[in-house]
Amino acid sequence: MRAIRIDRFGGPEVLTPVELSTPDPAPGHVLIRVEAAGVNFMDVYARTGGAGYGRSLPFIPGAEGAGIVEALGEGALGLHIGQRVAWAGVPGSYATHVSAPLDKLVAVPDDVSARDAAAAMLQGLTAHYLSHATFALKPGDTCLVHAAAGGVGLLLVQMAKRAGALVFATTSTEEKARLAREAGADEIIFYTREAFDHVVRARTANRGVDVVYDSVGKTTFDKGLACLRPRGLMVLFGQSSGPVPPFDLQVLNARGSLYVTRPTLGNYVATRDELIARAEAVLHWMRRGELKIRLDRVLPLSKAADAHRALESRETSGKILLAPDE
Repeated sequence: MRAIRIDRFGGPEVLTPVELSTPDPAPGHVLIRVEAAGVNFMDVYARTGGAGYGRSLPFIPGAEGAGIVEALGEGALGLHIGQRVAWAGVPGSYATHVSAPLDKLVAVPDDVSARDAAAAMLQGLTAHYLSHATFALKPGDTCLVHAAAGGVGLLLVQMAKRAGALVFATTSTEEKARLAREAGADEIIFYTREAFDHVVRARTANRGVDVVYDSVGKTTFDKGLACLRPRGLMVLFGQSSGPVPPFDLQVLNARGSLYVTRPTLGNYVATRDELIARAEAVLHWMRRGELKIRLDRVLPLSKAADAHRALESRETSGKILLAPDE
C-alpha cells in the first residue's frame, strides 16, 4: 500500500510518501481500501508533536475517512466485503489501505458519496455533539461560532440554526462571510476589523450569548469569555492559534460564574450506540439536503504536505480531503 509517514516531528515537509506492506486485518478489524481521507487540525497537532496529540514515531497520520471493505478479520461480523464504510478515530488513515476496528465503522448509504461521507465524519460528529450535547441548543438560545467558514464551523452554524438558535459568526473575509450567511449565520463579525466581544455585547443589549464555540484557542479565548452572559458556557474544542495559557479561575467568577469545558469527540462517541446515533443523524440530514457539506479541495495523497500548508494558512473554507493518487 501507499501511505504518508511521519518519521520526525516538524513542519509539513515531514509528511513523506512511502510504500509499505498492506496489513492483514487483526481480529475484530476489517481491511479497507481508502477512497478519501479527511485532513484536520488534529493531524497538524500530531505532526508537530503537540501536547496531548503526540504519537510514537514513526506513524501514519490521519484518523478519518471513507472506503470499501476488502477483507474481514476473525470475528468481524456484521459487515461484508464490498461494503462502503466511513470512520473517525482510526489512526493511519493517510493511506490507500487501513485496518480499522469494527466498532469504529459506520455504514455509508448508497446515495452518499465516499468524499461527502469522509468529510462529514469527524467534523460532522463534532458539530453534532457540540450543538446537541455539550450545550444542547434550543429555540431562542444565542451562540457565537468562531471560524464559522471552516469545516466544523459551517456544519455547526447549520445545526445551530436547525435547532432554532441565533448565531453570531466570526470570519475574516467577505467570501467566508458569504459562506457563513448561506449556512444560516444571523450576525457576521469580521474579527480582523472589529473587536468581536464588543460587537456581541452591542448586538445583545449587553447581555452576552449563552455559549461560545471556540476552535481557535489562544487568540480568541479571553475575549470569548467577555461575550458570555452570566453562567454562560465557553466550549473550547480546538486550538488552531495555539493552546490557551493557564489562567486564574477567579476570572470565571468575576465575569458572572461562567463555565468552561474542553470536550473531545472520543468522549461523545464512547459507545457504539452513541456513535451510530450521531452518524445516522448527520448522514440523514445530508441525504435530505438539510445539511450541506462543503469540499474546499481534494488533493492526491502524495500532496499531503500541501494540504497541511493550506489548512494552516487559514486559506480554506470547508473540508480538505486526500484521495489515492491515480
